[in-house]
Amino acid sequence: MAVEPRRAESGFEIAPVYGPEASAGRDPAERLGRPGEYPYTRGVHPTMYTGRPWTMRQYAGFGTAAESNARYRQLIAGGGTGLSVAFDLPTQMGYDSDAPVAAGEVGKVGVAVDSVEDMAVLFDGIPLGGVSTSMTINAPAALLLLLYQLVGEAQGVAPAALTGTVQNDVLKEYIARGTYIFPPKPSLRLVADVFKYCRAEIPRWNTISISGYHMAEAGADPAQEIAFTLANAVAYVRTALAAGMAVDDFAPRLSFFFVARTTLLEEVAKFRAARRIWARIMREEFGARDPRSQKLRFHTQTAGVQLTAQQPEVNLARVTVQALAAVFGGTQSLHTNSFDEAIALPTEKAARLALRTQQVLAHETDVTATVDPFAGSYAVESMTDAVEEAALALMARVEERGGAVAAIQQGFQKAEIERTAYRIQQETDAGTRTVVGVNRYRLDAEEPYRPLRVDPAIERLQAERLARLRAERSRAAVTRGLDALRRTAAGPENVLPPMKEALAARATVGEVCDALREVWGTYAPVDRF
Repeated sequence: MAVEPRRAESGFEIAPVYGPEASAGRDPAERLGRPGEYPYTRGVHPTMYTGRPWTMRQYAGFGTAAESNARYRQLIAGGGTGLSVAFDLPTQMGYDSDAPVAAGEVGKVGVAVDSVEDMAVLFDGIPLGGVSTSMTINAPAALLLLLYQLVGEAQGVAPAALTGTVQNDVLKEYIARGTYIFPPKPSLRLVADVFKYCRAEIPRWNTISISGYHMAEAGADPAQEIAFTLANAVAYVRTALAAGMAVDDFAPRLSFFFVARTTLLEEVAKFRAARRIWARIMREEFGARDPRSQKLRFHTQTAGVQLTAQQPEVNLARVTVQALAAVFGGTQSLHTNSFDEAIALPTEKAARLALRTQQVLAHETDVTATVDPFAGSYAVESMTDAVEEAALALMARVEERGGAVAAIQQGFQKAEIERTAYRIQQETDAGTRTVVGVNRYRLDAEEPYRPLRVDPAIERLQAERLARLRAERSRAAVTRGLDALRRTAAGPENVLPPMKEALAARATVGEVCDALREVWGTYAPVDRF
């Protein structure tokens, strides 16, 4: 009896058996190359993990800056090699904790940071010259980067010694996530200003982490994830070039952020295809000559959307498989989700177990013993070609609409992702897609679980901190700083220097964003589903 072929998440059929014919007519050198060499299908470094493991980041942030600082110290003490900061929703949207719109959201999905004082508490006792920090912040990314620089300077750390990444990828906010503030044009200008500022002031900083992760969490399949991410990346490169920068002056500091799902083979293929596509775009379309400009370096986070509140301990197995997909795919850094994240913020024990998952893979298995262990696999090589073909077709559709920004304004990417998300939910509801513990292998009664809860008093405490700050600071200095920022935002000059002066005078995140809102306005979304 014939078996119906299974389809990959990206839509192509997965053959029951692969053989040499899958690669017939394709030049192996062109498809693969060697690790660390163009087109980087096999990895961006010649030795990959045989030299040292990937950076083990743990994404954390909740409640007050002091509470998050305590968690960061625990993660570092437990062997974490990089910090990754989650900010609460008001901070992500450019509002202070005492703003009426922030009510009920302060400290809930990340840490509340209202001023340079909060940032100083967040990194108290953590030498910024010796740690790499990633900050998941987009519309107000420039502000949080400058606050980090100010804290580093207060610690005596030169800006040139600071290392890390700021996400700064506002285009995907319009597509999938929603924490935008300004319209696309001034938002892209702000991105380019960060590129210029960091080249001069913070040269080791990764100025953007172009993110497919949040599109995947919204429902994008692997081909959509890399297609829309790389299309956004093309838009950022074009913006920087239009601002007068040379491609090899900024492209080496571009980085990417992808998801790792449980479909291990397709995920490995996705990462390999993404590297190959990006290398060709940078060399052939933009004329990049520096090999660093052609290398797609990326951070990976395991798929939060695939975690279940039912039988949460099963998520330990899911996260392990997802982490393996990222490692086999050649990620440069990795965050493993905690098993209880579908219920609430991770407990300390769950966060430690997530980190231990990476450490077991790095030190107790042989996955770090050889570079690109799936190279030459008939199945993975064929899947890599299939994902690449599907992604390139989607990128062409974006270009037909005038590029990423124009397609966003037409609602194209958002509608495509929503259709995929709807299809996946239908399959789950119908039982044709198995989710262990949800639509198969269920328990009659779930075991009780005590999650971590954020103290609702944080909102009052943050409001009190803001009141003290406003009473103690120089109102005249803040006014001068914000006025200078408005004037600069209305003209062509880089907004980061006056922004830094305002923040140094203890202007708040909300006040700085409000000053820019006055000049640039805000964005209203388009729905086309």
